[in-house]
Amino acid sequence: MSIPAESFFLAQGFNGTLQQQIQQMVADGILRGRFRPGEKMPSSRGLARHLGVSRITVTLAYTELVSGDYLTARGRSGYFVSDTAPTHPAFAPPERPHGDSVDWERIIGRRFSRHELIARPQDWQSYPYPFIYGQADATLFDHQNWRQCALRALGKRDFEVLTADFYERDDPMLIEYVIRSILPRRGISARPEEILLTMGAQNALWLAAAILLRPSSVAAVENPCYPGLRAILNQLGADVRSVEVDGAGLPAEDVPDGVEVVFTTPSHHCPTNATMPVDRRTALLERAHSEDFVVVEDDYEFEMSFLKPAAPALKSLDHDGRVIYVGSFSKSLFPGLRLGYLVASEAFIREARALRAAMLRHTPGHIQRTVAYFLSLGHYDALINRLNQAYKRRRTTMDEAIATHGLEIAGRGAFGGSSFWMRAPDHVDTDLLAARLRPQGVLIEPGRIFFAHGTAPRNFYRIAYSSIAQTRIPEGIGLISAALGQSGPNQAG
Repeated sequence: MSIPAESFFLAQGFNGTLQQQIQQMVADGILRGRFRPGEKMPSSRGLARHLGVSRITVTLAYTELVSGDYLTARGRSGYFVSDTAPTHPAFAPPERPHGDSVDWERIIGRRFSRHELIARPQDWQSYPYPFIYGQADATLFDHQNWRQCALRALGKRDFEVLTADFYERDDPMLIEYVIRSILPRRGISARPEEILLTMGAQNALWLAAAILLRPSSVAAVENPCYPGLRAILNQLGADVRSVEVDGAGLPAEDVPDGVEVVFTTPSHHCPTNATMPVDRRTALLERAHSEDFVVVEDDYEFEMSFLKPAAPALKSLDHDGRVIYVGSFSKSLFPGLRLGYLVASEAFIREARALRAAMLRHTPGHIQRTVAYFLSLGHYDALINRLNQAYKRRRTTMDEAIATHGLEIAGRGAFGGSSFWMRAPDHVDTDLLAARLRPQGVLIEPGRIFFAHGTAPRNFYRIAYSSIAQTRIPEGIGLISAALGQSGPNQAG
């Protein structure tokens, strides 16, 4: 029996090439049992004519399907569904009544899901004015060289890096380039035994907190701060003490007595963008030494220093080994990479390595080697330079638009970054403001979630420029201003 060409059609919005879409259509039909072993496929010429693609595209798709044993070629007779093609197992899941009889609330509670995190729509790219933080801009990313590095990491030479279980180890090539290329920019010197790769900064913060804290341990955090950190500490049962930040970040003298760990973002405070001056950093380290506590430094976004060089990392001033440094490639490359690192004393890294091994062993080898190539071939530095130039232009445009519409900046950062911390009039609830703006295509981040429970003002918000086209910034700021102008007491319109 022959399978008619009309069985196939190209869907809109497919994320891949035409060849890949044809391969997927054929493979899916075979796996679902619509195309059966021995059935003849449409000729490459006939299917190409039906789909409106080139014949070579169909031929290449068929060739790949032959190599995967979905199809078999029979000389001049054409292509047929292979007798040994993969199939789905013949298994039908049993019927089960709707709902569970298990009282999950009693058994597991809501230790983890009760914590609120920043909410962003998954389709943020479809909004014309996405002032949201932390997403990558496809127009700025170096797709071609990243693809070449990824393909090189898939080669025979790197086969063991791609396929082997590293157990508790990391890719030595990437560790070498972190030591030689990344850490010196922050004034940090480290040995391989003092570095651990993680699944992003979030994973690094969790590892650090899980090792350093026990239930009822006292930890100090900035207020406001990164909400993911507060969720980690609450989940671990720590006694969390909030320290109010000012225009220079965390005041060392306000750290409460009896703390065991202080979590801070000294170079670029989240979310206010404040930078802690050197004298305040020195004071914090002196208190850590005299009172025997540890400092966890989250050094996110240090690469985005396009106005003037970033201040040296707190870790670079540390002579006691009391600072645990958290870095990440998420802001400089893309958040979906999920690759970060810890830098700390060897004894701490040994413990962190053992904890990571119990959870996930190590980050994927292919990702590690791809990033190593991207660093070693100079593509990373070129990308950072391109991002900084674009961010500088966008920041200037944002500054001008904010001034034109009379909006109030609560924190802009002296070194650069990718966002502004904003203050709305006291009567405005920015959760309501964000809801009002979304139907107009504008995305902002309400500030309430960054504050400790019971201390949150409702009138702060964050707007970022990493993901929005420069030409759309003025109109988007205008829409925010209009929405604020329409706000009455205790509302956003």
